[in-house]
Amino acid sequence: MSVDAFIVLLALAGIIGMLALTRIAPDAIVIGVLTFLLAVPVPTEAGWKLGVLGVREALLGFANPGVATVAVLFVVVAGLRETGAIDAVSQRLLGRPSGTRGAIVRVCAPVWAMSAFLNNTPVVAVMIPALQDWARKLGIAPSKLMIPLSYAAILGGTCTLIGTSTNLVVAGLVVDQTDQRPLRMFDISWVGVPAAVVGGAFLVLAGPRLLPDRRSPKTILSDPREYTLELLVPEGSAIAGRTIEQVGFRNLPGCFLVEVSRGDEVLEAVGPEHVLRAGDRLLFAGVVDAIRELARARGLVPATDQIFKLDSPRYRRRLFEAVVSATCPIAGMSIREGRFRNRYNGAVIAVARSGERVRGKIGDIELRPGDVLLIEAPPGFADRHRDSSDFLLVSAIEDSAPRQHTRAPIAAAILVGMVALAAFEVYSMLVAAMVAAGAMIVTRCCTVREARRSVKWPTLIVIAGALGIGRAMDSSGAARLIADSVLSLAGEHPWLALLAVCAVTSLLTEIITNNAAVALVFPIAYAASQRLGVDFMPFVIGIMMSGSASFATPLGYQTNLMVYGPGGYALTDFLRIGVPMNVLMLAVTVTLSPLMFPF
Repeated sequence: MSVDAFIVLLALAGIIGMLALTRIAPDAIVIGVLTFLLAVPVPTEAGWKLGVLGVREALLGFANPGVATVAVLFVVVAGLRETGAIDAVSQRLLGRPSGTRGAIVRVCAPVWAMSAFLNNTPVVAVMIPALQDWARKLGIAPSKLMIPLSYAAILGGTCTLIGTSTNLVVAGLVVDQTDQRPLRMFDISWVGVPAAVVGGAFLVLAGPRLLPDRRSPKTILSDPREYTLELLVPEGSAIAGRTIEQVGFRNLPGCFLVEVSRGDEVLEAVGPEHVLRAGDRLLFAGVVDAIRELARARGLVPATDQIFKLDSPRYRRRLFEAVVSATCPIAGMSIREGRFRNRYNGAVIAVARSGERVRGKIGDIELRPGDVLLIEAPPGFADRHRDSSDFLLVSAIEDSAPRQHTRAPIAAAILVGMVALAAFEVYSMLVAAMVAAGAMIVTRCCTVREARRSVKWPTLIVIAGALGIGRAMDSSGAARLIADSVLSLAGEHPWLALLAVCAVTSLLTEIITNNAAVALVFPIAYAASQRLGVDFMPFVIGIMMSGSASFATPLGYQTNLMVYGPGGYALTDFLRIGVPMNVLMLAVTVTLSPLMFPF
């Protein structure tokens, strides 16, 4: 073993150990190890050199088209989120399951189907925020759903030749380096579909027990402030004519429907079969996060008409909390009498009063010192009034811009266009995503500021850094050392040789990139098939399956890295459920590949 390979393997062990045993941020760990590989003194026959990797090799991941594609997709997702298109996905595609197991089924089925024919990176990028909102509404920890999202996308990618780039890489190697016939679209489906069914069944049956239940403090601690919010069902609303149960207003997390007013009639005990009509006024009570979600729900508008009289367009506004002080000039007056909108350029949409439920139309509520107001206003509201004696405290609420539901069809059309441009190879995935991101901004589905804020830099750093470390594994000979060592154990039996090829491909995929893993193992496997005098096709299928089916670490597959942060995971979470998944996929692949494509 060379010194370079030893150092790289040591660094790899360090990454795994720190991810498993510490709470250090993954991006800090990856960049720290990459820096170590750049700077460590290495003895050579001629003396000493600095670094296992050169600067250019280490930074290749930061110029990788796949990393750039993920970055641009964050902007596309921002447009879908700000227009409420993602909310529509979660309502229509995901529905309201009865428990965690049902939720996993509803996640896996559509993602599996989409990933069989679409690049799984944009599928996962679009679904992450949808699942975050959906999990909050269902009261399920996102950690129960994010790993199934990634795994379902990976499993879907194994079902067709175009399901993942790894399959296409192997197909290209078959043409360039062998005399095998070119692979057809559904050759891998004979193994990929049964593997996906087995893997999906394992997720559904074992997922609720093996996946962690990690909730943020906001979802665990109750907020003592209870706002009352009055919303109106406008003419032409999408929810008019639907029941309370159908629109999801029963068992809302963090809030509940107090009453429905229809003309002079007030219904306080509203049943699930009550049908909503245009003109209904709905009074909700709940904590600020729940009220924020309701305030931007599709088909409802705040009952106060003051929001439509503000100067700035709604998509540029935010929500703010402000506490009325004893010296506020409109304390003791109603919101309408105090001309709140004219005085402060903001519209009060909800009021919280020290545990007391505030009833009545929002404009008729008489303000008292200590009342907490939820205000819709332009972004500069907090800066203008933070030091004012009228309020004791002014704070902005994160991610509170009203949804632009009228632009949701535009955002959805942009997404479909992006997928079509990439699927029909008019543009590469990166260029198609860049065009889509630009279209989101030009059509005002999201602002430039929202586009900038949407990019998740820690995720990009982890992916890019992992690519650099994978490059070190390849160039130092550490990856080939692992491959040769494992394959040497197979002997002269084709089944054992196939098992060794699949095992080493799966192992390398976990620690370097999947495309690099299949490119490294392919010629070794081809030589083994030639030596044994057997058909190479079972090995081809085995390499494609094992190169894609990476479940045991977040480093092995891009979608695993994408869900790592949103799910609040640790490395051990992937090991707990991913190692059994890898074993299952290995068993299915090694069993079925020779049966479908005999040696």
